[in-house]
Amino acid sequence: MTFKTSSEHITLATSLALEFAETAIIRDSQGGTPKKERDRLRESGLLKLIIPEKYGGIGENWIAMLRVTRELAKVDSSLAHVFSYHHIGVVIPHIFGTQSQQEYYYTKTVENNWFWCNALNPRDTTTILTQKKDCFFINGKKSFCSGSVDSDILPLSAINETTKEVIVLIIPSQRKGVTINSDWDNMGQRQTDSGTIDFDHVIVYPHEIIGARYNQKSNFINIRSCITQLNLANIYLGIAEGAFLAAKNYTQHYKKPWDANVSVAEDPYILQHYGNMYVDLQAANLLIEKAANLLQESWQQEHNLTLEKRGECMLAVNNAKIMAQRVGLDITNRIFEVMGASSTNNKYGFDRYWRNMRTFTLHDPIDYRIKEVGKWALNDQFPHTRAY
Repeated sequence: MTFKTSSEHITLATSLALEFAETAIIRDSQGGTPKKERDRLRESGLLKLIIPEKYGGIGENWIAMLRVTRELAKVDSSLAHVFSYHHIGVVIPHIFGTQSQQEYYYTKTVENNWFWCNALNPRDTTTILTQKKDCFFINGKKSFCSGSVDSDILPLSAINETTKEVIVLIIPSQRKGVTINSDWDNMGQRQTDSGTIDFDHVIVYPHEIIGARYNQKSNFINIRSCITQLNLANIYLGIAEGAFLAAKNYTQHYKKPWDANVSVAEDPYILQHYGNMYVDLQAANLLIEKAANLLQESWQQEHNLTLEKRGECMLAVNNAKIMAQRVGLDITNRIFEVMGASSTNNKYGFDRYWRNMRTFTLHDPIDYRIKEVGKWALNDQFPHTRAY
């Protein structure tokens, strides 16, 4: 199935990307919170992109959201990261919650222009939800809380003290007892604010408890891992495409010939590198396009989604992510071969492409993705349902 997407929002994203590119190098160096740029995303209206029209949103599909994310990632993968995680967050009530919760959070996000973050890291199991009479409280710590600083809404997971289930919750980021620690200082994705959050006797109201993450019968609750993983693949590809374009510009305008008898544009070794990079980018693009269409098909089926269809979607997503990661890590390193030693000057900031790629590709081990593809290739087994 082929889906239609509006070019309007991709054009807007391209315009914003050009604006963000002007300060991308210095902001990467500084780290911290890109407050001005986050506000530009708020002003753009793109935070409503995936929200259905009946709730006041733009009503675009996942194909468009991922394309917009990729445009941003070409120049600033940190902003692409927090922008996309907002959308992955805002659909949580749609996936795990009731119809009334879905309507409430979609509508309020539009009305208040909320910017969502992410604290659903399933590997953090020390955040506990307890009940005292009619109230609930959470205590503990979450890590890798992307987009937490300057966010409005905080979705998180916690362990129910009584049932031991993993429960999905949604609370305001500034609620009493929530301490967002600005402690993200990693070599890449430096403006994602993916640090830690402490929860000290934070009250949770019943309507903010969205549901159990794993034990629901619907296959639709497992669509989130497909969305998350394909989002990663798109950001990886965006970084690779951005690195390719930056290297191309440098090679054409600043690269000096190595052999006096051959121009840079005709150097056979440079041409070989560019040929290989271009082919790899085309392959990654095609796999991502296929996966995006399958994701949208699966999303539209909602709670009628079959286990087989979900497995088909996850397999395509795994293929796309594996290729995008391989291509991204190669290209962000290979660009220096076609630019030369002078390109390593810090003023160009070309190293940020590799630092961002290397950091973000550690989100979850790619070897497990390859293993799942291998099970399909050899044994016709679809990927297992898992948080990642």
